[in-house]
Amino acid sequence: MTRLTCVWGCLWLLATFGAQAAGPAPFHWPDGHKAAVSLAYDDALDSQLDIALPQLDQYGFKGSFYLQLSREPVARRMEAWRAAARRGHELGNHTLFHQCSGSAKGHEWVEPARDLDHTSAAQMRDQVLLANTMLQALDGQQQRTMTVPCGDVMAEGEDYVRQVAAQFVAIKLGEGAVVPDMATLDLHAVPVEAPVGVTGAQLIARVEKAGRRGTMVNFTFHGVGGDYLSVSREAHEELLRYLAAHRDVYWVDTFLALTRYVQAQRAPTP
Repeated sequence: MTRLTCVWGCLWLLATFGAQAAGPAPFHWPDGHKAAVSLAYDDALDSQLDIALPQLDQYGFKGSFYLQLSREPVARRMEAWRAAARRGHELGNHTLFHQCSGSAKGHEWVEPARDLDHTSAAQMRDQVLLANTMLQALDGQQQRTMTVPCGDVMAEGEDYVRQVAAQFVAIKLGEGAVVPDMATLDLHAVPVEAPVGVTGAQLIARVEKAGRRGTMVNFTFHGVGGDYLSVSREAHEELLRYLAAHRDVYWVDTFLALTRYVQAQRAPTP
């Protein structure tokens, strides 16, 4: 080995170990955006088709709709959900029957037949995978994200979400609208807030908090201007107007698109 070869080899090692010591590169959203915003909607409600979707289309935003596939508005308005998917909106998995833990505080409304405490993890696994198949029949897509009903994961004492996690790009599970840190975010336990009765200004404040942190904010609405656990149509539209006026600051897209980007940023560089 020549002295020159040794020098170049030493320089390469120093550069390699120096890069490793510096840690991962800082996270950046594309096109200079400061933060990302996911607008999502749970349970497949009529007000989402009648109010939320037209507002999203008016402002040119794509939302994520997590369908509880046993709900009547899915069967009765199937073509409307298909049309939403054709326009670029995401259809996500919210299970077949929306099982939640009946023993949890405030869950007196849980029907015995849909009590997660008395449903096996194996049953939940099969139902979630079947829901993916049914969603594919609606939109033709294979990649999917999920929102866990009530955030409850224990089925007869066993974590069913772990058994299906590999089938999803990302899963919304934790509590809190704003992701604290993109570097430590678990894509299979993404925090989310279900706003109820809030104002447009309150929603915007959460977006701006994500902007200051450089992370993402995840909203999962239920009713919009109707149904239950609702926000007013005015508050929803005020949020959309703000986002439309700040398109250069916030990247608004489906939860699937946003988390696929995060996943790609974490892929090892060749």
